[in-house]
Amino acid sequence: MLIKNKGVYLYYEIKQMKAFKSILEFQKEFSTEEKCREFLEQQRWNGTPACPYCGSINVHRFVNNPNKFGCKEKECRLNFSVTVGTIYENTKLPLTKWFLATYILSVHSKGISSLQLANWLGITQKSAWHLNHRIRQMLTNNAPEQLENIVEVDETYIGGKESNKHASKRTTRGGGVGKKAMVFGAIERQGKVRTKVIPATNIEHITDAVKDFIAPQSTMVSDEHHAYNRVKDLYNHKKVNHSTKEYVRKEETILVHTNSIEGYWNILKKQINGIHHFVSPKHLQRYCDESAFRFNNRKDAQDERFDTAFKGIEGTLKYKALVHG
Repeated sequence: MLIKNKGVYLYYEIKQMKAFKSILEFQKEFSTEEKCREFLEQQRWNGTPACPYCGSINVHRFVNNPNKFGCKEKECRLNFSVTVGTIYENTKLPLTKWFLATYILSVHSKGISSLQLANWLGITQKSAWHLNHRIRQMLTNNAPEQLENIVEVDETYIGGKESNKHASKRTTRGGGVGKKAMVFGAIERQGKVRTKVIPATNIEHITDAVKDFIAPQSTMVSDEHHAYNRVKDLYNHKKVNHSTKEYVRKEETILVHTNSIEGYWNILKKQINGIHHFVSPKHLQRYCDESAFRFNNRKDAQDERFDTAFKGIEGTLKYKALVHG
């Protein structure tokens, strides 16, 4: 973490948190608001409070309100707390509930619905829905590395079956995809996955996503979609022809197939359909990010996943922006 002190940036390493073997141990460790704030201050500032507005460490703590700080820099002079600039900013919920919700969402194997979270935390479903999305914002990897080696790519559609809709609400006839949301995905074999909601599976959107996701000179395995031909010169491109019922073949030293990314689509859809049932296209990317976080940290212990999630507390997502954005 970089902190500015009179024009000089200092680096403070965030310390590793205590290991938790169960949710009971977690609740015991963060049983009070004071414990949560102390932990948050340690993780953000490593014992040296810094102004979130100007970055200065020339600050003071108010005696009559130890949760409040003031910046002494003439150009700033603003007051703040440790939650300013994080997803916890301006919240009316206690940090004990925020921490527990963060722990649940980051370590749960398939995610949790806002209704179930509301019951567990004793809050309204509306608050739990907003809280869920703000935590999903934490789980988003804002600086992902490009995928390398052998990378499988594919697209999928997310949305309810047209056959399950009332005839007046169907957007196509004959069981087509209708107005489902489209997601592009890439997975490095034995590695991580990246996904992106795209407006359409056309050449422009797919090629842009491929270039963003995959490092040049990697081996890219795809189906026969014509959009991948546009970037075949950037990669060692291998195709599997599903239209002729070809699903895997041995070529040189690799197996040519897209089974890994198709398996991930199965995981994503089970999480969405089984837990949330319906997801608005406007919010779909955050659900995809949550699922990718869970998959990419699947080998980590529960406390390690919470640790990784907690490092994404910077930034916020206001309810008005969430609903009307």
